[in-house]
Amino acid sequence: MRETSVNISDLSGFTADNTPVTLSGSLFFRVTNSYDACFRVSQFQQNIRNIGTSAMRSVVGHFSYDEVIGDRNKINQRLHDVIGSSIEKWGVECTKFEIQTFKPSNRDVERQLELQMEAERNRRKQILDTQAAVNVAEGNKQRAILESEGELQSQLNHAEGTKRRLILESEGQLESGSNDAKAIARQIHLVASALSSNPSDQERSLALQALLEFKRLDQLRAIANGKGNNTYFFGDAKGTGRDAYEVDNVEKWKRTLRQEQKMGATVAAATPTSPTPTQLPGA
Repeated sequence: MRETSVNISDLSGFTADNTPVTLSGSLFFRVTNSYDACFRVSQFQQNIRNIGTSAMRSVVGHFSYDEVIGDRNKINQRLHDVIGSSIEKWGVECTKFEIQTFKPSNRDVERQLELQMEAERNRRKQILDTQAAVNVAEGNKQRAILESEGELQSQLNHAEGTKRRLILESEGQLESGSNDAKAIARQIHLVASALSSNPSDQERSLALQALLEFKRLDQLRAIANGKGNNTYFFGDAKGTGRDAYEVDNVEKWKRTLRQEQKMGATVAAATPTSPTPTQLPGA
């Protein structure tokens, strides 16, 4: 047979949290066995309505107000199962049940529920705001940590660079000093060799003093050839090579030493090697 429906409207009841409500719905059914529908129950449509009314009050009483508002499909399925099992023996099948309206029974209750929902929304909002503030604080914390770590790494890199630069500078100064010392030692050896083929310690000391005098003369010459108008006064004898007489003697000795070096080198190159005399027999 065809599917038909029964409307149940303005039904009062209570939810599981004792909230008075008014609800209405539609019960859809189909007669599957006309004999049972006619002879096993009288006025089956009215009895189906009564079963639907009783089931609505019973099922809604097992759910809280928020559960009914939030998930009507679950309640509709529960009503379908309860009503269907009750009217099946009458040869009638419950195809579905739909809750049409669901609201508080009076304005005062509705206002209280609105205030309750508003308080719940405010509570959730405060939780979200607090969580957002915590997230912002955590982000600031991580940012500060990363910035401090970056600054620390920058300082470490700068310190490491300064350390390497100082090491390289000290190594360069050490190598430069070593080269200067080798050059001075070589100059002393050349000057001492010019004085004697096998120079003694005293001759090496004289060669060192001569080199020092040469250095002083070079410095004085540089001062004399300078473009400035400054006047220099030397308070000790070492600054000017003791006196003008000794300065002149040092210059002469310097020129004589250079001439002797050149002459010695020329004579050594021009002198042939003497043959070894052969011993005659009987000599």
